[in-house]
Amino acid sequence: MSDLKPFAFQVWRVSVRTRTLKLEPVPTSWERLGGRGLIARILLDEVLPECEPLGPKNKLIFCPGLLTGHMLSSIDRLSVGAKSPLTGGVKESNSGGTTSLQLASMGIKALIIEDWPIEPVWSVLYLSMDGVHFDAADELAGLGVYDSAELLKTRYGKKVAISIIGPAGERKMVSAGVLNLDKDGTPSRINARGGLGAVMGSKGLKAIVFDPVGGQKPPILDLEAFRTTQKIYNKYLMDHPQTHTYSDYGTPAMVHLTDGLGALPTRNFSSGTFEFADDISGETMRDLILARGGEGNTTHACMPGCIIRCSNIFAGEDGKTIVSPIEYETVGLMGSNLGIREYDFIGRLNWQANDLGVCSIELGAALGVAAEAGYMEWGDGKRALELCEEIRKNTPMGRILGSGAGWTGKILGVERVPVVKNQAMSAYEPRAIKGMGVTFATTPQGADHTCGQTIRDKINHLLPDGQVELSLKKQIAMAGYDCLGACIFSAFGFAVAPPETIRDFINARYGWGVDNTILSELGKHTIKMEVEFNQKAGFTKADDRLPEWMTREPVPPHNVVFDVPNEEMDKIFEW
Repeated sequence: MSDLKPFAFQVWRVSVRTRTLKLEPVPTSWERLGGRGLIARILLDEVLPECEPLGPKNKLIFCPGLLTGHMLSSIDRLSVGAKSPLTGGVKESNSGGTTSLQLASMGIKALIIEDWPIEPVWSVLYLSMDGVHFDAADELAGLGVYDSAELLKTRYGKKVAISIIGPAGERKMVSAGVLNLDKDGTPSRINARGGLGAVMGSKGLKAIVFDPVGGQKPPILDLEAFRTTQKIYNKYLMDHPQTHTYSDYGTPAMVHLTDGLGALPTRNFSSGTFEFADDISGETMRDLILARGGEGNTTHACMPGCIIRCSNIFAGEDGKTIVSPIEYETVGLMGSNLGIREYDFIGRLNWQANDLGVCSIELGAALGVAAEAGYMEWGDGKRALELCEEIRKNTPMGRILGSGAGWTGKILGVERVPVVKNQAMSAYEPRAIKGMGVTFATTPQGADHTCGQTIRDKINHLLPDGQVELSLKKQIAMAGYDCLGACIFSAFGFAVAPPETIRDFINARYGWGVDNTILSELGKHTIKMEVEFNQKAGFTKADDRLPEWMTREPVPPHNVVFDVPNEEMDKIFEW
């Protein structure tokens, strides 16, 4: 047993109106929650479901997971949440990087940012073990994320964690996210979904700095048992073949799988296959990185301690970095979805999204809708970059695109808009992977593959049978992982490790005496709270639907529609 040093998680509550910090004990009902589950609990307890998302009654919440703070591989993810200005409902978005690790080391169970500033000025919120202060951010206003990060690191040093918004967040565009530094200090890890960067902008915050000096790793009740469990988990994670695939090819390894299933979004979800899929595959990306040399790297960890290393550094022909990383979701939405086959264009579009501080999924989907409306030709990467510049210039077209795919479709008069609850679908055609379609339709979060990925399950993806049950199983598990602070890829280890692995981690860390059902209990409780918040915000079963055009427009090559019965989806959470 370890000798526990004095350490207690607290709730850090910051008012941007009074510029004050209150340290509060963790309420009993919050103690056994973390990440996504804790955000849902706080929203239910403290945020009026009918409030204006960009108004003073909404709250911006940062939470580490229950197992965050110990550099377990893939289990130091950051959850950020609020009432979403994009969907109008509950929102939690998680990311890699170093922010969550530093939150845990500072003893922050939840950072809750409240109200509106009195004066319309931009500030940096600086948090340390000595308290909080607000610094002027005049020189950062209007700057992209990359330049902002360099100035902030010069001002506060390279040991801090930083969360930043770009011009889109400042302008309260509802596709805006929150960027965090990776382990190398690059602002590349984004809490992308749901417009949380706009909420941060509404609070007058350009950046939040977490200075961990004086902090410590959270205590472990039984260190020997914890380390034994860690070895077991690491072994199964390292032995899983998908770990090695992602280490070699990154998440773009998914391109051939989705294209082979007829599920790679192509030209605004009008087809499930892309004739140039080889050009945007993980294998091609790897070959380009290796051939170009220089600063490029085929494998890279976004969080300290990660052994999967699915990230990458993509360099141009001159060997200089274009962007880090390029992920499958970006390849699908900014590549095949736009008819673009050149990795250099995809990388530069990815860089633009990061620097503007917007979700690349949402922006890629919005550009696809704009192409459908005739504002760009399919495959025209140069024009796509020009449209991104419209966002930077804050033109009317830029504001339309920055408002996401749903609003872009409404304003430009396009019916084929791939959204649920006004949030863009990620890069999986739901008519060809119908379990994913159920997840897109029913998750309280809006269309989001990380809420219940079904692509690898042994089921006929083209038939409606069994898809609701499969999606439910996956949604419960993923909500549980999001409470732990675990990356979706941690499931490679947990799914094949002994079933008591998560139980043993929790009991060694906290001594709670939980059993093997802990993951599903966390997941069910989290989803129940999220559904309750959405219902109070005015959501009904009619919001748990894919777009109507997907139920009547067959998608090639299998020429299938989405035909999972509504009455089955309506009962998904009636466990």
